Amino acid sequence: EIEIGVVAPTGFFDPFGLSTNIDAETFEAYRASELKHGRVCMLAVIGYIVPEVFRFPGEIAPGVAFADIPNGVAAIEAVPSLGWLQMFFL
Repeated sequence: EIEIGVVAPTGFFDPFGLSTNIDAETFEAYRASELKHGRVCMLAVIGYIVPEVFRFPGEIAPGVAFADIPNGVAAIEAVPSLGWLQMFFL
C-alpha cells in the first residue's frame, strides 16, 4: 500500500468500502472530487469568518449599507431584491 494518504497505523482507510469494486480511474476521480469539495468547504468557512471582522464600505442597495446586513443565514432575508439583482445580473 504505497498510495498517497495511507497512514502507517491504520493502512488504507475506507470504513464504508466506497473504493471496493471500482477501477483506478474512478478512484482517482473520487479522490479529486474529495479535494475539490474540501476546498469549497474551506472557502465557505472563510465566508462565515470574514464578515465578523471586515465589512465592505458603501451600500448593497439604495439606503442599505453593507454594515446593516447580518452575518450568516440571516443575511438571505436582509438583502433587498435590488441587492440580489446586483449580485446575480451585474
